[in-house]
Amino acid sequence: MHISTRILFASALLLAPLAVQADDHRTQAPEGAAVYFLTPADGATVESPVLVRFGLSGMGVAPAGTEKEKTGHHHLLIDQTLEDQDSAIPSDETHRHFGGGQTETAVELAPGSHTLQLVLGDHNHIPHQPPVMSDVITITVE
Repeated sequence: MHISTRILFASALLLAPLAVQADDHRTQAPEGAAVYFLTPADGATVESPVLVRFGLSGMGVAPAGTEKEKTGHHHLLIDQTLEDQDSAIPSDETHRHFGGGQTETAVELAPGSHTLQLVLGDHNHIPHQPPVMSDVITITVE
């Protein structure tokens, strides 16, 4: 084997574990797991506060910090998209955490059009692998 080929081969062997480790911090989601909105419906016109009820199938709900297989807790993204699926979901006014295991909330929203999305996070608020996310819905607040 030529020396440069040996170096490339050795480098590939050394870097291969790093590629595997890149997703080691993500909790595996069971096949077919889904999170969705029970209310409001996509396209609904609502009044504030908006009652948002979370649906989940194929997994269970557990409070943040509880490391249990096939569980997670809800995060509500308001007028946002999830930009980084490999890191903990931020916690602010547009990234709401429900680490107590809550399955509904009342959200004060200004009049106008808003988008909502649910993302299930693991015990560390990190999206599962693959991510368990709802479709983005659009509502209008009167």
